Amino acid sequence: MSLADQIFIDMCRDILENGTSTEGEKVRPVWEDGTKAYTIKKFGVVNRYDLRKEFPALTLRRTAIKSCTDELLWIWQRKSNNIHDMKAHIWDEWADETGSIGKAYGYQMGVKHTYPEGEMDQVDRVLYDLKNNPFSRRIMTNLYVHADLSEMHLYPCAYGMTFNVTSEPGSEKLVLNAVLSQRSQDVLAANNWNVCQYAVLLHMFAQVSDMVAGELLHVIADAHIYDRHVPLIQELIRRIPYPAPVFRLNPEVRDFYDFTPDDVELIDYRTGPQIQNIPIAI
Repeated sequence: MSLADQIFIDMCRDILENGTSTEGEKVRPVWEDGTKAYTIKKFGVVNRYDLRKEFPALTLRRTAIKSCTDELLWIWQRKSNNIHDMKAHIWDEWADETGSIGKAYGYQMGVKHTYPEGEMDQVDRVLYDLKNNPFSRRIMTNLYVHADLSEMHLYPCAYGMTFNVTSEPGSEKLVLNAVLSQRSQDVLAANNWNVCQYAVLLHMFAQVSDMVAGELLHVIADAHIYDRHVPLIQELIRRIPYPAPVFRLNPEVRDFYDFTPDDVELIDYRTGPQIQNIPIAI
């Protein structure tokens, strides 16, 4: 069993057994048929993944590593807010007739800010500091910009990354760690998708900064299972997991802006069957 499988199973059991229900409360999300989408939720879920031990892809069901990497690069590398710049159709429900989701996600990553070293956007500032100020405690990004919320078609869920570099005994290189901060998460639809995305990002940033990817700490303020997802989750966590796959990142790429989804590979990735047609609350 992979560590990611065990973390996921334990988290889901905890939510189902010890979480609180929003049934009957005033909630925003609805199902496609207009029915209110209630959840069982747990406040303050914290999961820790050591990328030196294994890559945290679920084996209970398959996570599409190239697709989730494409969405990650859409935000962090292409800095786009237009769904036509991404292969997946994740954000179609929130896009306008031009494909824009407003001043959300990639738009925020591309905004230039003035620093003593010159103008940089958030991504370039992180990359600059990892190379020039690796022990800074100020290496972080934020997508939840209050001044622009009214012009976002959806508010960011995974909104912040805080990077932290350590010098550890026995490691020839510095170790790059990060905290992923998330205000809300649909556990069935998005949990491992987000975990894999930001594990990939940590590996990419470590490689181009000549570091080793270390720990990814995932902090979720509101981790929830939707009412119509409960039987799917119950079936999923009863499955027999497989060993973790081997992660490979193209070692030839030394510039973050040169990475493509094809530079990411999971080797010996055995999984249970995919869950088809997961209903998504909007």
